[in-house]
Amino acid sequence: MSFSYEDRAVWLEDLLAPVGPGDGYSLCADHANRMTPPLGWTLTDHRSTTRLFAPLEVA
Repeated sequence: MSFSYEDRAVWLEDLLAPVGPGDGYSLCADHANRMTPPLGWTLTDHRSTTRLFAPLEVA
């Protein structure tokens, strides 16, 4: 998770490497999925997800 006070924006990205100081914060999938931004802020989710099972389509 990273954020910008100036832009009032929060974004989630895939964690591909260890997070260093000033690079944001690492979150587990459960916490990232429940993330809600502060009132008046936007949340952009850039994570790629791999599903074990495809959702069923109803005919």
